[in-house]
Amino acid sequence: MVEVRIPCMNAGDESTSYANNSLLQKTVILKARSVLEETITDMLMTTGFPTNFKVADLGCSSGPNTFLVISEILDTIHATCQQFNQKSPEIQVFLNDLPENDFNSIFKSLPAFYQRVEGDSFGPCFVSGVPGSFYERLFPSRSIHFIHSSYSVHWLSKVPENLGSNKKNIYMAKSSPSSVYKAYLEQFQRDFSLFLSLRSKEIIVGGRMVLTFAGRSVPDPSSKDCCYVWELLTKSFLELVNEGLVEAAKVDSFDIPYYTPSEEEVREIVEKEGSFNLDKLEIFEENWDPSDDPSNKEFVFNKYRSGKNVANCIRAATEPMLLASHFGERIIDTLFNRYANHVAQHLAVEKTKCINIVVSMTKI
Repeated sequence: MVEVRIPCMNAGDESTSYANNSLLQKTVILKARSVLEETITDMLMTTGFPTNFKVADLGCSSGPNTFLVISEILDTIHATCQQFNQKSPEIQVFLNDLPENDFNSIFKSLPAFYQRVEGDSFGPCFVSGVPGSFYERLFPSRSIHFIHSSYSVHWLSKVPENLGSNKKNIYMAKSSPSSVYKAYLEQFQRDFSLFLSLRSKEIIVGGRMVLTFAGRSVPDPSSKDCCYVWELLTKSFLELVNEGLVEAAKVDSFDIPYYTPSEEEVREIVEKEGSFNLDKLEIFEENWDPSDDPSNKEFVFNKYRSGKNVANCIRAATEPMLLASHFGERIIDTLFNRYANHVAQHLAVEKTKCINIVVSMTKI
């Protein structure tokens, strides 16, 4: 098996960067906002108002969504303090992602962010970067009040082992043997349990955590909920194999380090690990292309535009990983052009949804 580097998003502000192709992630953040607000408000009312409130955003990536999340958290803290006639605390924000993340872009955006915060009469706010994997310790013991992560925990720490039988697939698919489903589930169980265990050491007793990640709505791990977006990418790869542009062995040896759990799997892991009470779990869906919004009366569906939007979103998340796996830079444009066309044809027939799970937890 080719070793796959766990991805950081495409850096910079190019047309295929994460910063310019993260509308889906933004939409998910906004839809999970009510859970975020309720969790922070309840925490402050339950545990009191600290003079220094420490927040960590894990898998922060870069681009506008990074400070969207932090702004939502600060607004909620400030509003709750005003409601109860409390002085706004000093806020210490830790932005975490892998060392390869585009932290330079984040730091360049800090002056504008600080100017906005100061203009809204918040208490002092201090932002710092914390490079490292959230599958390792990141913070001192019992030092963090609130942890947030959106669209990150579904990325596994590594590709599951024993996927040699998953030929002509880059992820779980209808054609995958049951051993592949089992390997993916077991890797997620290990990773998510480890994530919870590590965070339980870093967060204060009574501290809260809100996580949002891609999931699925049914028990079947090969459902369209979670797999079809990758099956269409596999189809694009196999076309390039048939044309001699990609070696078949490279497709056979490549698998996406990603897992979309069901509600039952999430509940079972949280309960078994035992460090957190699961206070709330909500599931919501979103179009593959969130700009395909029927509520917008001026919107006119164009399958090719939506196909391109989805392809750019997936490319922003996977291009470094694909290149690191030796597919080669020369095939990337061709691959994603094919992919955009396949997605367009699919969306013209069926509006498959992304399933999202948001959980709110309290450290016991």
